Amino acid sequence: MHRNFKLCQTVGVIGYRIKFVNMNNNVRDIKDQLNDIIQKNEDSIKGYKKAAENTTEVGLQTYFLDKARERGIFLVELKSVVPAVNTRREIDGSTLGALHRTWMDVKAFFSGDEAESMLEEAIRGDNAAIEEYNDILEDGRLPLDVANVIRRQRDQLRQDLQRIKTLEDLR
Repeated sequence: MHRNFKLCQTVGVIGYRIKFVNMNNNVRDIKDQLNDIIQKNEDSIKGYKKAAENTTEVGLQTYFLDKARERGIFLVELKSVVPAVNTRREIDGSTLGALHRTWMDVKAFFSGDEAESMLEEAIRGDNAAIEEYNDILEDGRLPLDVANVIRRQRDQLRQDLQRIKTLEDLR
C-alpha cells in the first residue's frame, strides 16, 4: 500500500510538472502574440505619421495624424493590461515596418495620385491588423480583461476601415 501511495505521489508530481510546463508555454504564446500586436501598433504609428508627411492634402494629413494618435492610445491600453509585455519604453518599430514605410515613400513618389495610393495602403494595413486581432481572439486563451481590450480595439479598427473605404470611394 505504501508503495502504491508513493507511485501515485510521483505520477501526481509528474502530471503537475507537465501541466505547469504547458501553462508556461501558453503564457509565452500569448505574450508573443501580444508583443506582435504591440509591435504592429508601433509600426502603424510611424506609418501613419509617414503617410501624413507624404501627402499634400490637409484633410488626409489630419486623418493620418489622428490614426497615429489612435494607435498610440491602443499601445498604451495594451501595455497597461499586459504589464509583463511592457518592456520597451520607446517606439522603435520593426524592420518589416520600416520596409513598409519605405515602400510607401516609393509608391507615393511614383504614383500619379498619392492620396489614393496612401488610402490603399492604409486599408491594407487595417485589414492586416484586423486579421491579427481576430487570430489572437480566436485562440481563446486570453485573460478576460485583455480580450476585452483586444476586441474593442479590433472593433474600432473595423469602424475606421469602413470610414477609410468611404473616403476612398469619395475620391
